[in-house]
Formats: sequence, structure tokens, C-alpha cells
Amino acid sequence: MILYIKYMVSNRCKMLVKSELKKLGVHYILVDLGVVDVMETLSTEQREQFRLALRKSGLELMDDKKAVLIEKIKNVIIELVHHSDELPKVNFSDYLSEKLHYDYTYLSNLFSEVQGITIEKFSIAHKIERVKELIIYNELSITEIAWKLNYSSVAHLSNQFKKVTGLSPSHFKKLKGERRIPVEEI
Repeated sequence: MILYIKYMVSNRCKMLVKSELKKLGVHYILVDLGVVDVMETLSTEQREQFRLALRKSGLELMDDKKAVLIEKIKNVIIELVHHSDELPKVNFSDYLSEKLHYDYTYLSNLFSEVQGITIEKFSIAHKIERVKELIIYNELSITEIAWKLNYSSVAHLSNQFKKVTGLSPSHFKKLKGERRIPVEEI
């Protein structure tokens, strides 16, 4: 049985979900960002207990098919930007369509309608947060960060970074203390 969970965006979320399933005595095959595959069908009571436990932790069990698809889009972007070593060198719209088995135009229209923001802007916001994270870690140069996140050039990264943050990457690097936005709040 597949369950979909909203706001599940980190390894910490996965650990929390595993813990809640264990408390309920539910065995799982897979716990990944936004999706859980459990071995047995949950009773109405177990499902409600799980829903309440998730809600206490800021997560949400989803039933609506469109909401599930929106969450899948978000999770693909988050996984790609925050948890992959490097972004694929293919067109992002093709990647998303292939990964979710839907036409990109449909995904894009649905996402914009429900979220009030385009997939592109959502993706850019996450890429910029990842750039901030990598700048703060101070392990990679701006050139290496641009390459890692599949920017066409350092100038492209710098322009996008400045458009979103109001700062150049080098100025941000000097500030370092600038508060980053948690992934869940983007």
C-alpha cells in the first residue's frame, strides 16, 4: 500500500515517519521523500493515528490525487537539487515528465494553478538555497558550484542569485551569517 506524505523533505522526516510506523506496528518496504510503501493495508484506526502523529510533526498524510502529484513534483525537485551530487544534463522539463510519467505542460499548469508559482520559480528558489548552502560550506568555488548545479555559466548563476537574493554570490560569501531558509519553508 502506497501512502503519500506532504512536507516530507529531509532525512529527518524519513526517520520520523519510520518511527511512527514502528509505533503502530506497521511494516514498510520503502520510506522516501513524500512516499511510503507499507506491507499491509492500514486499518481506519491506524490510518487516523498515523495522520495525527504526522500532523503533530508538521507532516500531512494526503488523499487528493492532485495534491499527491504536486507533492511528487516538489519531491523530485528537492531530491534533485538538495540530495543529488550533480544535476542531470538533460532538459529539466523532459526529466520531470519522464520521472512522473505525465506531460510537462499538464504538470506545469497544475503546479501553477495549485501553488500560485511556476515549477521554474520553485526550482530556482531551491537551487539558490543550495547555492547558499554550498557557499557557506566553503568547499567549492563559485565556478564549481555553477558546474555542479548545471548552470550554463558563472554569470548565469550570479545573475539568478542576485535576482533572488539581491546580493552577488561573492557578497553573500562575505556575509555568511545571512540566515538560510529551511527547505520546508521555500
